[in-house]
Amino acid sequence: MPKVALYARYSSENQRDASIEDQLRLCRLHAEKQGWTIVDSYTDRAISGASLLRPGIQELIQDATRGRFEIVLAEAMDRLSRDQEDIAGLFKRMQFGGVRIVTLSEGDVTHLHIGLKGTMNALFLKDLADKVRRGLRGRVEHGKSGGGNAYGYDVVKKFAADGDPVRGDRTINEAESSIIRRIFEDYAGGKSPKRIATELNRDRIKAPSGGDWGFSTINGNLKRGNGILNNEMYIGRLVWNRQRFIKDPDTGKRVSRMNPKSEWITLDVPELRIIDQDLWDQAKARQRSVKADRETGDSNRLHERQRGKYLLTGLTKCGRCGGGYSMVSADLVGCSTARNKGTCDNRLNIRRDQLEARVLTALKDHLMNPELFAVFCDEFTRQMNERRMEARAAINIARSDLAKVERQIRSMIEAIKSGMFQPSMKGEMDGLEERKAQLTAALASSETPPPVLHPSMAVIYRERVAALHNSLQQDETRAQAAEVIRSLVSEIVLTPAAGLLEIDVRGDLAGILTIAAAGKQKSPPLSGAGSDGSQVMMVAGTGFEPVTFRL
Repeated sequence: MPKVALYARYSSENQRDASIEDQLRLCRLHAEKQGWTIVDSYTDRAISGASLLRPGIQELIQDATRGRFEIVLAEAMDRLSRDQEDIAGLFKRMQFGGVRIVTLSEGDVTHLHIGLKGTMNALFLKDLADKVRRGLRGRVEHGKSGGGNAYGYDVVKKFAADGDPVRGDRTINEAESSIIRRIFEDYAGGKSPKRIATELNRDRIKAPSGGDWGFSTINGNLKRGNGILNNEMYIGRLVWNRQRFIKDPDTGKRVSRMNPKSEWITLDVPELRIIDQDLWDQAKARQRSVKADRETGDSNRLHERQRGKYLLTGLTKCGRCGGGYSMVSADLVGCSTARNKGTCDNRLNIRRDQLEARVLTALKDHLMNPELFAVFCDEFTRQMNERRMEARAAINIARSDLAKVERQIRSMIEAIKSGMFQPSMKGEMDGLEERKAQLTAALASSETPPPVLHPSMAVIYRERVAALHNSLQQDETRAQAAEVIRSLVSEIVLTPAAGLLEIDVRGDLAGILTIAAAGKQKSPPLSGAGSDGSQVMMVAGTGFEPVTFRL
């Protein structure tokens, strides 16, 4: 009897949990009629099907590769995914594992279903997004809110005469509006956002998120219009469509993008004004003066502010509160949260040079677990061999297609020479030339997968880091060597214990393997994170925890 796994999902928090049970019940009935044995069921609740970054579907994929079942049964293809790329990738993985996909709506899912239904589901998502956006725009043009609620306001809940809820109405929250006035008055009076945040936390005033205040919550981003000091709603002006959000296909996270100013919608809502115009103008004048001060002097100052000045900048974290460590004096680093917000009691500092020396020692001598590395070598080799075979097959297909297109072009040229020219032949010739250019470009840009790992790579890694340590001592190579060293560390956690700081160094296993692979070259470049680093990272991120060493 074939073994089957059931999958069910619903996408909105407004839907009922019973939706999952209904889907599973129908799938169980179908499996029983077919005489299939149900081995497990997988669910995702209130999660969109636009991404595969769902715990239930990820567990199903892992179990499928282990051979736990032979069939995946769902109510419909859109329960598995609504994204064209994702549903095609899922289908490909299931085929590789010898697992069929069956749905109550489509039956046995084939390549034809993947192409047609995948396109229809993607169009459904786009149409849904367009309809939601159109509804929000209509709401904004009537002076109502078109997004989430801003700090200082309450959502007004009321119903129309027909019983439908009226959405988008806001009213001023008096308690929060007094905090907003305080922030503007303090800032216009000369206090920095950092000091304002510290004083608000001292007075036990909750931030908009419900946690502690930070200076970025107050200062925000002037260009994007976020942050307390930049919210134009506080002067009775509603600005909508300033930015849009798109989903990163690699991480599944939403990323903001600014819209052209011509697409912004601006309306006056004087009933929601909290800050008078004079106070707003004073705060804006101070913002401009602070910005001008920062932009004077060296033209590279902005670049220097964004780039890490020290070897471990941005990597150190406080083990007590999770905040970052930063320079608190010329030589010492300490917890930024304790210093800027006053909400962390970790007041222990450490000399920067001592911290760097201890971390480098850990990287060179301790941060390569032989047992973990042996397991990783085996898995890496297996997956790279699979990828190499797939890449080689794709290259061979492209070469065959290119040869066929070139033969067709030569045949058409010979026909034209023989006097068999027809007007329709020009369009066909243009299409063949375009296809030839595409195949040529694809073959030219194809890359061979990286070689498999050598058993002595752990030794090579230690030698490589020792060489990088020597490069850090020389001015002409220090900056480049520092970038490579930073690629080996994912996080450094400093935790106070018995009056001292314990240091946990978390190494990035993918970065370690990249550096070691560069070390095998005859004359390795100093920047070890080469173009193949992303390929190593893809494998290293699956099933392997970062290696850790405590100093």
